[in-house]
Amino acid sequence: MRKRENIFSLTNNQEHVQPVFHQKSKEIQAYGTVIENLPFGLSGKTREEVVEKLNQILADTITMADLYKKSHWQTSGPTFYSLHLLFDKHYTEQVELVDQIAERIQVLGGISVAMAADIAEVSSIPRPPRGREEAPAQISRLLEAHQLIIREARASAEKVSELGDEGTNDLLVSNVLRTNEMQVWFLYEHLVNMPLVKADT
Repeated sequence: MRKRENIFSLTNNQEHVQPVFHQKSKEIQAYGTVIENLPFGLSGKTREEVVEKLNQILADTITMADLYKKSHWQTSGPTFYSLHLLFDKHYTEQVELVDQIAERIQVLGGISVAMAADIAEVSSIPRPPRGREEAPAQISRLLEAHQLIIREARASAEKVSELGDEGTNDLLVSNVLRTNEMQVWFLYEHLVNMPLVKADT
């Protein structure tokens, strides 16, 4: 009799281990706001300003990563192999920056821009054509996008330092600026018009 009761009890309790699907919720924090009274020594207003700047750089960095992946897939010509690998390496480095920037926004009590449609609205990097471009045009497009991010990062680093947020300043200078500057170097050297077989004399 006791054995039957246990089986019956298990059958009735199965409802407690079933997943609950199709759940919905209201937003628990609106985009553009920050959590108040965090123990960072930075006011809510200051953190809102920093988060706004970081979200702009985040949207552009996500777009930069996508631009590299597009170039990685679509590059062609005599430099295909080296550019195919270089573009993918730079893509990976940009994705690392994306995570660092997004997490900094969350640390500051803000909300990171995340979805493709929202990123497209926020990003200031011009949209490339869907089709394939020649390698020099791909590189030029990437360099222009880098220039935009570098300018944003420099201006934002200076501003957040004035606001007393040295943590964000360090992220922008040590990670965002240095990574983008290094990638620019690797790119612009590909646009130098050098002979491939016979040196000019």
